[in-house]
Amino acid sequence: MLAHKERQRIVDLCVDLSRRGYLAGTGGNVALRIDAGHFAVTPSATDYLAMGAADVCVVRLADLHLVEGERAPSVETGLHARVLRLRPDVRCSIHTHQPVASAWALMREPLTPPGARSGDGVPMVGYMPSGSGLLTRLVGRAVRPGVNAYLMRNHGVICCGVSVEAAVAAVDDLERLARRQLAHRISQRAAARPDRAFALQRVLTALEGKS
Repeated sequence: MLAHKERQRIVDLCVDLSRRGYLAGTGGNVALRIDAGHFAVTPSATDYLAMGAADVCVVRLADLHLVEGERAPSVETGLHARVLRLRPDVRCSIHTHQPVASAWALMREPLTPPGARSGDGVPMVGYMPSGSGLLTRLVGRAVRPGVNAYLMRNHGVICCGVSVEAAVAAVDDLERLARRQLAHRISQRAAARPDRAFALQRVLTALEGKS
């Protein structure tokens, strides 16, 4: 089996991300650079808790040719390839539908940390259909050095890092930031709308209970 170590690493990572609540069922996908010309990527429509190393696909970076794998590669393979091509420093990329950051992606605005300057937050990429070349191109235009998290409007998140651990840390950090900022936004809305304060407070309590 080609790149067994990297393929098994993806299996283990998907189990970990699923247990954290960042992946669910077959939703989301992961890619891991093997060498300068190849990467491993999760297969399409496969339950990550039942996936084995042989299911993980080995793909050629230049043209997305399937080199080895028992299943078809993820429909987002092109998206991961674009990130890996544009960021040679990146080893791992993770696309999730993680709950709080994905909720923020429905708001159609960048996610900016408190005190940050305009433009210094997590970029928001416009909506295009999942798995499409249009989405890949939009994300490609947004990718820049040193920025390891991107929101995709009405879709989810893509994070990356120089290692698996760094990519997972970017996912974690983004979820915490989204939770904090969404809680702040809900608190403001509750103060301005007393008629909805009870319902909003329940949402706020749920968010703060997971922080």
